[in-house]
Amino acid sequence: MVASISVRKSVAAAAAYYQHMGKDDYYAREGEAPGRWEGRAAERLSLEGSVSKSDFEAALEGLDPKTGERLILANGIAHTAGWDMTFSAPKSASVLWALSNENQRQTIEAAHQKAVNKALHHLENNHAWARRGRRGSIKERTAGLLVAAFDHHTSRDLDPQLHTHAFIFNLAPRHDGSWGAIVGRELYLAQKEAGWIYRAEFANGLERSGINITREADSFCVTAIPRDVERAFSKRREAIENAAETYGYSTAKGMEMAALRTRKPKQEMNREALLNMWREEAKTLGFDLAKQQNLTPKPEVMKARGRENSLKMRSDSPSNPGQNQPEKHAETRSEKTITSPKITRLLQRLAATLDGPSRMSGLRFNLRQKEKNLERE
Repeated sequence: MVASISVRKSVAAAAAYYQHMGKDDYYAREGEAPGRWEGRAAERLSLEGSVSKSDFEAALEGLDPKTGERLILANGIAHTAGWDMTFSAPKSASVLWALSNENQRQTIEAAHQKAVNKALHHLENNHAWARRGRRGSIKERTAGLLVAAFDHHTSRDLDPQLHTHAFIFNLAPRHDGSWGAIVGRELYLAQKEAGWIYRAEFANGLERSGINITREADSFCVTAIPRDVERAFSKRREAIENAAETYGYSTAKGMEMAALRTRKPKQEMNREALLNMWREEAKTLGFDLAKQQNLTPKPEVMKARGRENSLKMRSDSPSNPGQNQPEKHAETRSEKTITSPKITRLLQRLAATLDGPSRMSGLRFNLRQKEKNLERE
């Protein structure tokens, strides 16, 4: 699933989630907080850059991380802390990222992050509602969301898997400056829409950087990555499918059970070791990304071929046989226009009208009248 959502019921559970996010991110340097702040609510609280443990936990408690001011009452375990909305790149994009050089990896990751942010901004503008009143019975538009985004790069089976966990706090500003809890149900209803926006923006970003993609229904794949290579780097997916077959799972709930049955502890491995492991695995598969990219036409070439094929299809169709037929048809249309008796009569009458200066004032009326007559004939 490209965009998934799950709830963190308690503050304690969400605090543990933060620790988990930090351990999973092998890009986080020792002593440096993982994650980044996103959302207009973060701007209101002057939160920017890396997400520190203290700021994260203060927001969970309904406090302003900078001033300590209470923004909303957090009722311990009874208070829903927030929601994890995860955006996962299509597997072929993750494989491309893993096997690329450093510059291209940065380009791909930047396109992924931009796509995540666009989806989050869409949620802010269209699906973010705050509660007000007794037991939160009144809902109103928020003035933004408070989000801590954690970028990760591997699956539990140590396959490349570019994805971002966006933790949406149950804390949002209202337009009058007050703060309140948010309506979680609206986020669930917008899950698929957010995923579609993420995929569309990610695909566009890759194309803008010169990476050729093939669009498939509501998703896409990187053209340079063959299906067998993509599948080989999908060991986690394969394990879930095998478990589903073994235990007879076929529903969405069943697939969740299969995922839990095959869930492994996260393994720690540094960045360079992972990149080397992925390159060696690609060699074992007989796949050379550089050669494949040289064989894959550039996007502009594909577009040009598309235009050529479109013209060829029109020229070869039964109604237009022969390569020179379009020009012949154009000439025939021109001849028919000139030799049309109705148009000829109109032109003759127009010429006669122009020959008589005293009748120029009636030109507009005469032309409109002739057009009406022609429409009725």
